[in-house]
Amino acid sequence: MNMVSQHRIRRRMAATTPLLLALLLLGFVLAISLTGDRALARMAAETLIRVTLVVGFWIFVGNSGVVSFGHAAFACLGAYVSAWTTLKPAMKATLLPGLPDLLANAEWSVLPAAVAGGLLAAVVALLTGAAILRLSGIAASIATFAFLAMVNTIWANWTGVTGGTSSVVGLARYVSPWVALGWAVVTLLVAALYGASASGLALRATREDEVAASASGIDRYRHRLLSYTLSAFFCGVGGALMGHFIGVINPDGFYLGLTFLMLAMLVVGGIGSLSGAVVGVLALSIAVEALVRMEKGVTLGATTFALPPGSQEIIIAVAMILVLIFRPAGLMAGREIMLPARWVAGRHSTKN
Repeated sequence: MNMVSQHRIRRRMAATTPLLLALLLLGFVLAISLTGDRALARMAAETLIRVTLVVGFWIFVGNSGVVSFGHAAFACLGAYVSAWTTLKPAMKATLLPGLPDLLANAEWSVLPAAVAGGLLAAVVALLTGAAILRLSGIAASIATFAFLAMVNTIWANWTGVTGGTSSVVGLARYVSPWVALGWAVVTLLVAALYGASASGLALRATREDEVAASASGIDRYRHRLLSYTLSAFFCGVGGALMGHFIGVINPDGFYLGLTFLMLAMLVVGGIGSLSGAVVGVLALSIAVEALVRMEKGVTLGATTFALPPGSQEIIIAVAMILVLIFRPAGLMAGREIMLPARWVAGRHSTKN
């Protein structure tokens, strides 16, 4: 088999990754649906919303290698835009009296509201990223954290428009596991397409060897900005989905807790691959659900076994430390879930 054929086979193998990941998520939803457990159904929906957030996060972090602490701010923007545009005008007059008339009288359906939230997040990312992404390394990471803190402070004090530290309630709770699955699959496909694009390949080249990439004429700043903007769009959509899943939003719900959860899921799964982002979300979400149930108590015969309150945080933290020690590249170690090479090679030879 010549080099050209080998390259084509590798490309076809990589092209199967988003399809296989989508099937994995579909199987996850079907398995949960068959149980008939409403609590598990809520867990499945929340997990798939996290897939949208973390895969959107991966579009920038995974391809650029720059750790961002600011993407929860884009989720915050998306959630509030959705609230501004979908809540009934009478409720907005009570909760958010400072909204401009255009937003105060708006009453959109949830799909365009989620898209609008993503678009505003993308525009803000384009404007702020134009300054932040001129930095590199730890300086860029600190700048993203400063952006997160700035958004949180503004949202906590802009009482007439955001409700301040008071929660905005009354959002339509329409996000089911199937709605969340649809957005998760769209995010996976876009992330895979970007990763295989000329911009994605160029950005990963700067991640691996910045000096060599620069010598080859790659404009690191331009590719980072494109990736940052696209990443922010899906985090904004994820924030809107969170709002319409819980029905209540608050600025602190999109601050440090969400930031570290997204980072933890990406690190545990493996920052070097799209599959790692998905596997990290599934692994931690299932582990947290299992531990929460064990804290409530599990009955085995005549004995009820229960973990002490707060055990889930300790166990998850220990598990993360062990993963970082024994598999520092994450559970997937930079590998993608793909069809076996012999299957793709067989189909390739048959076509030829």
